[in-house]
Amino acid sequence: MSFLKKEEIIQYWIDSALDDYKTMKHLFESEDYLWCLFMCHIIVEKLLKALYVKNIEIIPPKTHDLLFLAKKTQLPLDTSMADFFDLLTTFNINTRYPDYKREFHKKCTREYTQNIIEKVEDVIEWLKRLIQE
Repeated sequence: MSFLKKEEIIQYWIDSALDDYKTMKHLFESEDYLWCLFMCHIIVEKLLKALYVKNIEIIPPKTHDLLFLAKKTQLPLDTSMADFFDLLTTFNINTRYPDYKREFHKKCTREYTQNIIEKVEDVIEWLKRLIQE
């Protein structure tokens, strides 16, 4: 991606996140809540990487830790948002490793997932505004 202009890289991350948003919605509709929550994490990760490219440098850190990424972008976070980013990061781990996945699957109800999606949608709008400033 180093051959792309900064604006193109930012748009790449945004477009990829919005594609994943569609996937997240399909997963929710098909009642695949575990993977839907994983996509919630991925969407926020990609938007944080877009913000990182905008504010810091062209190549974002190769990490899935949302709180780490948010701090690197110098994003002002209150305790509630920091905790939410930590929670979302666990979805990346809980869906990828079998020993965590089994236990996590029990937690992934429709109501729980819907609540997370609503919060993620607010985060998406917030991050998009910050990227566009």
